[in-house]
Amino acid sequence: TLINIYKSLKKMVRLSFAAASLAALCVAASPAAAFVPNNQPSVRSSTPLGVTTTTLSETATSFDLDAYLMSKKGPIEAALEASIVSVGPQTEKICESMLYSLMAGGKRIRPVLCLAAAEMFGGTEEQSMPTAVALEMIHTMSLIHDDLPSMDNDDLRRGKPTNHVVYGEDVAILSGDALLSTSFEHVARHTKNVTPDRVLDVICRLGKSVGHVGLAGGQVMDLQCEAKGDATLEELRWIHTHKTATLLEVAVASGAILGGATPEEVAACQRYALDIGLAFQVADDILDVTASTEDLGKTAAKDLVADKTTYVKLLGLDGAKAEAKRLVDEAKEALAPFGDRAAPLIGIADYIIERKN
Repeated sequence: TLINIYKSLKKMVRLSFAAASLAALCVAASPAAAFVPNNQPSVRSSTPLGVTTTTLSETATSFDLDAYLMSKKGPIEAALEASIVSVGPQTEKICESMLYSLMAGGKRIRPVLCLAAAEMFGGTEEQSMPTAVALEMIHTMSLIHDDLPSMDNDDLRRGKPTNHVVYGEDVAILSGDALLSTSFEHVARHTKNVTPDRVLDVICRLGKSVGHVGLAGGQVMDLQCEAKGDATLEELRWIHTHKTATLLEVAVASGAILGGATPEEVAACQRYALDIGLAFQVADDILDVTASTEDLGKTAAKDLVADKTTYVKLLGLDGAKAEAKRLVDEAKEALAPFGDRAAPLIGIADYIIERKN
């Protein structure tokens, strides 16, 4: 059945331009819970969506996040490495370039969020791993393109030379394109034991997350605000809701959908993920002025030198730290109905503002 989904998608669109085409498909599709980056429904009712047996503070202190992340690292890395395979000498260079960035390390937060959300609703790693891989492919594409001379013009990423420095700007662009299109194919071809409507919902969300109301739109707004140099806090939040938070939101929502969550439960997960997505960017802005290049694995103080509008610039360092904490507290509150089952996601929320890189 999933192969049929893939074939039908391939017939309708060219996978090499999947982001634009799947965004159009989302208009026609009717997903289990609509993706709306702004005005998310607040799930703060005292009526539980699941049985709550532990307070948030107890969950946060009793859960071993390091052990959980290590338990996921091996399977995620293996799945990522197996996802790109050259079919002959003609494709060796582009596959090498794709894998160079895909396997460059990193926190793998998006795949872990997807797996954790699926598990929270009784889903399995087998069901959610293809989407976890797709999320990391999309994220890696965004990093390759973000580092290009026409964008952020950076030559260091995760402590290594950026893709265009190693393979040239032309190959780097094409590698990013290939990672993006392959991500949709990977979900359609490899997702097992999930109903077709849920698989299609996930694919639509992935497509929308990189479109004009997702990563691409956020990046364009970011470039425009950088050029004018006087972005407001409202504009900054719009940029990072779409440029940064959207993919994190899709990671959690997709995992929940694959795990069998109801629309109401997916909405709660979206609220959590939107908050941690914004908190992630606030933390990045803080690290840009407080951490070293060695710690970050990329050029430190780059935004400061470029006089780019950041949360630190608009709120001050203490104000930015307070905003990050507020967002994380709000994110945890959205997961309160799920009790112990939300422990990994609560741990990740804390990690996002406590990390050093």
